[in-house]
Parts: sequence; C-alpha cells; structure tokens
Amino acid sequence: MLTYFKLLATMACWGGTFVAGRMLAGEVPPFHAALLRFLLAGLLLLWLLLRSEGRLPRLSRRQLGAVTLLGLTGVLGYNAAFFTGLQSVSAGRAGLIIALNPVGITLLSALIGGEPLSRIRSFGVLLSVAGAMLVISRGNISLLPGGIGAGELMLLGCVISWSLYSVIGKRAMREISSLAAVTYSAVIGALLLLPLAALQADLSRVVDYSFVAWGSIVYLALFGTVVGFLWYYQSIREIGTVRAAVFINFVPVFAMLFGLLLLDEPLTPTVLQGGVLILTGAWITNNDGWRLRKR
Repeated sequence: MLTYFKLLATMACWGGTFVAGRMLAGEVPPFHAALLRFLLAGLLLLWLLLRSEGRLPRLSRRQLGAVTLLGLTGVLGYNAAFFTGLQSVSAGRAGLIIALNPVGITLLSALIGGEPLSRIRSFGVLLSVAGAMLVISRGNISLLPGGIGAGELMLLGCVISWSLYSVIGKRAMREISSLAAVTYSAVIGALLLLPLAALQADLSRVVDYSFVAWGSIVYLALFGTVVGFLWYYQSIREIGTVRAAVFINFVPVFAMLFGLLLLDEPLTPTVLQGGVLILTGAWITNNDGWRLRKR
C-alpha cells in the first residue's frame, strides 16, 4: 500500500511542476528557471549518490558520452522547451500535451530501438495523437498545422526530448545505476544551461526574484526532480516497470486539477475530451492493450 501511495504522490509532484512553471512565467526567463532547478537538484542528487554508493562512480568514455546525451536531451532540451512553452500555455493543457510521452517513447523505440510496434499499440498511438490535436487546436482541428502556437510547438519538443532521454537512458542504465545516471545528467545539464542562461539575461537578476518564484524553483528541484525520481524508481523495484508506468497517466490529471485550484484555469469540454483520448491511448500504448489483466 505504501508503494502505491508513493507512486500517486510522485504523480502529484510531477503534476505540480506545470503549475510551478506557470508561476515562473513572466518573471523568470526559461533558461534561468531550468538552470536554477538543476543546480539545486544536482547538488541534492550528488549528496544522495555519495550517501548511497559511498563515492562518485568513475565513468568510462562511453558512459560519459551517454550521460552527456542524457543531459542534452532530458535536462537542457526538455526544460528549455518546458519553461518556454509554459510562458503561453496553461498548466492543464501543457500536462495533456506532454502526456504524449509514452507514445513518443513507443514510436522512437520502434524506430531506433528495434522494438516491434503491434497493431494495438499503433491504435493507442493514433488515439493519443487525435486527442493531442484536439487539445492543441482547442477543438478546431481545421486550424492545424498552421494554427499551432509557439508554446504548443515547444511542448511537443518536450515530448521529443523526453523520448530521446528515455531511450538513451534505458541503454545507459544497463551499465551504471539509475541514481548515478540521473545525477550526472542533471549536473551536466546544469553546466550546459549556464552559458545559455547568461546569454538570455543577466544572472545577477536572480537576487531580485520574488518569494513565489523561488518557492516554485525549490519545488521543481526538490519535489519535481529529487523526490519524484527517488520514489518512482523505488516503486519500480517494488512492483515492476509496467505497473508503475500506468500511474504516469495521473500526471496530466493532477496538472489540470492544480491548474483549476491554484491558477483558476478553466476545464473546457475540448480539454476534457482530448484528455480522455490522450490518456486512453497512452494507457493502451504503455500496456500493449490490456496486458495488465493477464498479470
């Protein structure tokens, strides 16, 4: 029971990242937000890694290349797109667009990972894409593709970045622990973000950020990154990847709920309808139909 509570709490933490990102919009430049998030998270993860393994694992040249790619995709690419997209897209809608992550991972695994794409998974992909088109176009699919806003395009970039991160990470974590891989990718990602943040705006501005902005950054680092990661991978060890992955579908639900409660974002019929399609398609894609029933 504790494992399932941790999983649900993790999804709530991740759903809350969309609200935190929206709270930063307009005050904190996207690269500053990403840099501060991963500077804090990287320091916490380094401390946890030292406590867990007693030292910082030495990496081979191949392993260093792998975690650098993780930093480029899952930290630099994902977060640059995430914070930029949330400048103009509501937390609930953003959560639904990023709910395409399982679909993106499935497609990329089929393209470069050699994993077969079954008919039922293909159906799940199409269902999720249809739901995403409904959400992105606000119910008027005839506006696509020319009517897609820059914010929505950036959030689709999140899906691509996270899909690459997941497929690369699956291979990288065969040779080093998941904690080491995420820690090194967070630190490397923060180092990559540093010059971009400096170019975007004066780094000395960080001392002028409001209490709400700093609270959002700490939340993103502590709960959205460190706690979320630890509890998710602890749960995978307890109940397995398949059962744990099903809970990811709760992330956009929490994003919409928190957006409604904290930001007064409306839940329109289009968002709800598109959300049902996306989540149903993601569930089918994640579980190859109804595989969980057989377990």
